[in-house]
This record gives sequence, structure tokens and C-alpha cells, in this order.
Amino acid sequence: MDARPPSTPASRGRDADLDDFRIGSSVEVLALLRQMYEARALVTLSTPAGDSYTTVLEAVDAQRRTLQFGAGEAHRLRPLLDNSEVTAVAYLDSIKVQFDVDGLVRVHGDHAVGALNARLPDVVYRFQRRGAFRVQPLASTSPVARIEHHAATQSPLALRVLDVSLQGVALLLPEGAPAFEPGMRLEGVDLELDDETRLTCDIAIQHITVIGTGGRGKRLGCQLLGLDPRDRTLALYVNQTQKRRLATLGSAKGQA
Repeated sequence: MDARPPSTPASRGRDADLDDFRIGSSVEVLALLRQMYEARALVTLSTPAGDSYTTVLEAVDAQRRTLQFGAGEAHRLRPLLDNSEVTAVAYLDSIKVQFDVDGLVRVHGDHAVGALNARLPDVVYRFQRRGAFRVQPLASTSPVARIEHHAATQSPLALRVLDVSLQGVALLLPEGAPAFEPGMRLEGVDLELDDETRLTCDIAIQHITVIGTGGRGKRLGCQLLGLDPRDRTLALYVNQTQKRRLATLGSAKGQA
């Protein structure tokens, strides 16, 4: 969906649909942008011509009403700086966040490689991605993702699965584990969700979040890659897990 929906008569229905996803409250806009900043979520800046640049939010200044993005290669930034229509897209777990980027300029910033400044958006669109409904594994199972890491020389890392959807998975990275970075792609990851559900795929780390105030672990938000869309194994697991959770809740309420 385009953050600048056309206003032609044929698109009025689409405009009305977009209103359901529109966030115009300055408090909510700031909260969502700060969530993107704290999660170090990858942000893709793009133009209608197809030029794009992936970066992260480096600062959200509510007083000056500005945003600052990290910036590197100048030759890749020129198409964005020369275009008056730039759109930002980021993902927070199952949520797609999109907004127009106005007043984009390159500055020196606090980093030697420079930065991109823009005006704080008045409107942000928040979309729930199709097929991204997440479930937490049942307590009776111990799902893990087995990952080959260069720092783990003897055996693959076994990271606990916190939740899973048709498109992504969240993993617990315990304190002291080898380091991971947003943007990393990990190949040949074995997902062992229960005795009947075992998959092998690639994953891309989208963001890393510290869990709790004590910082005793980190949450890796990952996108699943390379799964056969005709394979219904994961869909069956998500559906069955949700049904069992609802049944457990219904039983608990009946006993209360």
C-alpha cells in the first residue's frame, strides 16, 4: 500500500480502507517511532522510481520535530535526496510501519559517515501483515531453533523459540551467547517446534531487543526465508497451537 494514496474516484474505497490503519495522534506517532528506534528496526527508504536505501533510526527529536537516519555511501543516497517523494517502511514483528519522509537532507550528524535528517511525520500507517498472526508455543513443548554459528565450534546453538508465525519467529538469545546483528542471514536453521513439526529454512534477523530491565537476554525478531509456500506444516502448527491455547483458556475459566 502507498502512504500517499491517490485521490481519484476509483480509489476512494481504498482511501477509506487506509483510514483504518492511519495514526494521526502525535503521541501515538512518537511512541511508534521510538519503538522503531529502540528495536533498531531496519528502515527502507524508497522512491516511486524504485531507488532504495536500508538504514536505521538514529534519533527521534520530539522538540525539534525531526528524525535522523544513519547514512553511508553518498552515491546511493543521491536518488533519494533528489526525489520529493520518499517513503519509509519498517517492520516491528508482525506490524508493518510506513510513513512519508519529508525534508530529507544529508548532514554530518554525530557519526563520521554522516546522517539523514527529515521532518517528523504527522501521519504514520500501521499495517498488520497478512499471515503474520503469532502464537506462543505450549508449555508442554520445548521448541528450539538450531543455528550454526562460527563461535559455536562443537555443536549448533539451540535457541528457545518464543513465538512463531507463518512469516517469522522470535528467539531467545541468552546472556553470554555469541553475538548476532540486525540484517544477518542465517542459512540452514533447523526449527524443532514439537515432535511432529520440524522445518529447515533460512532466517533473517530483523531486530534485537533486550528483554526486561535486567538485560539477562535478548529477543531476536527474525523473518523466515526459503519455505515452500505449498508446505502446510507450519500453518497446521500455528492453527493447532492456537486452538489448544483457546481450549486451555476455556477450561481454566470454567473451573474459576
